[in-house]
Amino acid sequence: MKNLFSRPRRTPRTLLIIASAAVFILATGIIFYESTKKTVALSLDGKKQMVNTHADTINELLEELDVEVGKEDYLSLAKGTEISDDLEVVWTPAVEVELTIDRKTTSVWTLSDTVGEFMKEEGIQLRAEDKVSEGMDKTIEEGMNIKIEKAFPIVLKVGNKEREVWSTSTTVADLLKSEKVSVKELDRVSPELSDRLTGKTAVTVTKVEKVTDVVEEPINYEIISRKDSSLEKGKERVITEGQKGLISKTYELTKENGKIVSKELISEETVEEKIDQVVAVGTKEKRAAVKKVSASSSSSSTDEYYVTATAYTSGCNGCSGKTATGINLRANPNAKVIAVDPSFIPLGTKVYIEGYGYATAADTGGAVSGKKIDVFVPSAADAYNWGVKTVKIKVFR
Repeated sequence: MKNLFSRPRRTPRTLLIIASAAVFILATGIIFYESTKKTVALSLDGKKQMVNTHADTINELLEELDVEVGKEDYLSLAKGTEISDDLEVVWTPAVEVELTIDRKTTSVWTLSDTVGEFMKEEGIQLRAEDKVSEGMDKTIEEGMNIKIEKAFPIVLKVGNKEREVWSTSTTVADLLKSEKVSVKELDRVSPELSDRLTGKTAVTVTKVEKVTDVVEEPINYEIISRKDSSLEKGKERVITEGQKGLISKTYELTKENGKIVSKELISEETVEEKIDQVVAVGTKEKRAAVKKVSASSSSSSTDEYYVTATAYTSGCNGCSGKTATGINLRANPNAKVIAVDPSFIPLGTKVYIEGYGYATAADTGGAVSGKKIDVFVPSAADAYNWGVKTVKIKVFR
């Protein structure tokens, strides 16, 4: 009997047809699978690429690409956004940097590309005088330490000029150098050049200079009296005319900010010697004339001298307030009295003093001797203003 259920023979042709069918089905499946993918435009950390994906959401797409998004990173769309054809997704990772402002350091996450953009992002306003460790065009890098020294105002006074300048925490010397202030050897600087500046510092430069000043002053001549027995009493004759001399004095002046603060005599030289005036004073007695003379008649003569004059008050050290002749100076502050050497000008003599007026020789003093007088004045201020001077006096004998 013929076997109706016998397996048909598979010829090579049959096997080829089956294989071709399987390949076609697989290829069709692959094409179908690929055709169902969605195309997404991705920008990952600045690198652009086109991605075909079966992911349903952006989160699935990122997981598929092994991208971990930090909380400080920038993602243009929410993670739950559904994927669609021609979708554009931008992811920019944040970079951690250290920011140091006036020695205080903090960690900051930033999306900025440059240091300048970072400053704007952080709201940091800079002055031209501030110091920044990195240039504004420098690219931000992971772990970068951006250091900022903020400038602060300082009052700078040089000589008589004062102005406000801005500086960072530096030394006084560096500030003066940056402001082009020259400091000479005699100048004084406060604070010290090596001191560091703070926001409360005021810098003062006192300009000091020493200059030489030459002054010519006259030398007053003295009047020398010589007795002359050939000349009648009461008459005088100039034997030698007096002539003032000339002395050159060299002073060293110290100036601070243009103002003289001290004056020191360093040398003096006589340019022209003085010539004292010699006067002959008559001593020859006149023959008495036969005439009546009233009881009140008297004769007098006048002598002139150049003397050294100082001043004193009733309250000076060692003063009793009364003169040697008994005048109470404290009760009479405006009295015209001078202290004299009685061997030169007798007490009670009337005297005229240049710059003081008429006075009476009514007092003596331990420091008053020879051609020296002491004029009485009401106050210490008057005595100070009088000082020590050479004056011409007339003595009424």
